[in-house]
Amino acid sequence: MHKKILPIFFVFVLFFILLSSGCMEMVLDTSTTYQTQPTKIRYDIRYGYTFYCNGSGEYELHYRCDKPLVLNGSVSSLQKLYSEGSKDSVVAGNPVVVWNLSGTTENTYTLGISATIDNEGYLVSDITGVNALTVSEIDSSYPDIVREYTHAQAMDEIVYIDPTNTDIKRTATEVQEQAKTTNAHMLAQSLFTWLKENTRYQIHEDQNGVQPAQTTYQKKTGDCDDLSFLYISLCRSVGVPARLIRGYLLDDISGTPTVGPHAWVEVFVGGTVGNDGWIPVECSSSANNVQIEIHQNFGIEDVSHLRLYVDNGSNESLNGSYSSISWMYDPSMQISASLFIDIQNYVILESKQLVVTKEGIRSYKNT
Repeated sequence: MHKKILPIFFVFVLFFILLSSGCMEMVLDTSTTYQTQPTKIRYDIRYGYTFYCNGSGEYELHYRCDKPLVLNGSVSSLQKLYSEGSKDSVVAGNPVVVWNLSGTTENTYTLGISATIDNEGYLVSDITGVNALTVSEIDSSYPDIVREYTHAQAMDEIVYIDPTNTDIKRTATEVQEQAKTTNAHMLAQSLFTWLKENTRYQIHEDQNGVQPAQTTYQKKTGDCDDLSFLYISLCRSVGVPARLIRGYLLDDISGTPTVGPHAWVEVFVGGTVGNDGWIPVECSSSANNVQIEIHQNFGIEDVSHLRLYVDNGSNESLNGSYSSISWMYDPSMQISASLFIDIQNYVILESKQLVVTKEGIRSYKNT
């Protein structure tokens, strides 16, 4: 799903300082103020799959449903839509509900989760990276994170996250040399700038599934999964740990909300920055100005995002995030499944403006 950029307006404050020489210097306050947007919301969500079993004969259904997560807020009133054959579990560090069902007669199963979400916008206030660590400091202080989140990852023997790809690594190294920094935050931001300047969001309707990072690099187009894979590959190739986040994205939240599957990224910059050193990055947005992209999408996870899955760096974890349902059945049976995602009782609890000062300090302000 494509993340829309909100319209913006800039507040320019002009004033003049009379210098002792008699000349006048015009000073421009470059603080940027964006349109008022929801920063705290509440809604009920219901999601999962409906399985249709027709005919006669033996069948088995297997479904893993990820529980909802928020960076800044709470999840309450969580319930299973169908309790029989279900079990709470943890898969690759993510809380899930697993269903294993079997039968011999026609039936319809609605499997999934309902919950109430209170979500508040999350942002990293300082976009200058002053409190982040260098790549070498991360390497020495967080060896486990480096080991888990700087290598290639594959699904069904196809490499999707590919930091060793020659073209990807060459580009990332060139960006690092031009940026003249080893600060993980600023390096990740420079790579984000390259992504925004050299790729664009586009759904590949003629293909099934997702694109490997190499394909997206060559085509310079991709959907949210594809662009996230490429950005993760760029970061990892120069030693910045990065991981995939998958979940849902609410759209048109100023009116009647709609929701669909979505993917984005977290990069690890260490220090006291972000969520235990991790900061969110939205890769599939589009604006006509890179600075706007950095302000609104680098180090920000707005209320439209709902997390379901955080990658643990393994092939099994990546594959599992895209393969949550399976079934076996006799030839005399017919089984199909359809995804559903419903939002109800959507309420905006708070709306504010995003303000970024000329010093690179970002905050939500009351209108």
